[in-house]
Amino acid sequence: MLEVLTGSGLAVAAGLNAYIPLLVLGIAGQTLDFVELPAAWAWLENPWVIAILIVLLIIEVVADKVPMVDSINDWIQTLVRPAAGGIAFGTGAASETAVVTDPASFFSSSAWVPVAIGIVLALGTHATKMAARPVLNAATAGVAAPVVSTLEDVSSVVLSLLALIVPVLGTIALVALVALLFVRVRRARRAQRLRH
Repeated sequence: MLEVLTGSGLAVAAGLNAYIPLLVLGIAGQTLDFVELPAAWAWLENPWVIAILIVLLIIEVVADKVPMVDSINDWIQTLVRPAAGGIAFGTGAASETAVVTDPASFFSSSAWVPVAIGIVLALGTHATKMAARPVLNAATAGVAAPVVSTLEDVSSVVLSLLALIVPVLGTIALVALVALLFVRVRRARRAQRLRH
């Protein structure tokens, strides 16, 4: 059960920022004794992979703070975030994840299920973020972009860390994040309607 909570927290965090949970997994797998990545996902601990993820994270953080660029970035990330969510869920939720050497056997077994669950969770989070961001930008004339983006990045870090360390708290934080996002979108839509 805790593995599913861990995987869920990491996948949702990937929906906010694809690279943060993967970096947390890679660095934690390298440095923390209690985090042992499944053999199929051990490549996340590779220093080159971590370096590439850091560069991609920097690009993502900068692009996501600029109004209009953030929406373009969200379209690009529509493929990246769900894929990262699948990797994160598969890594966090499975003690044994199959290496895909034979795609037919991968899909005929249940090895694809954790990856698919992670993709769906991250895609749901990403789609919500992608729908909310233009509304918030329009309601605040773009002022909300850097603030909301920073909150999303911090939320992704916190969710990733909680998912690894205390999965139950990660789930509580996830519910609180969804509630906060819902309230903010409703306020932004109401403010936008009042202006028109």
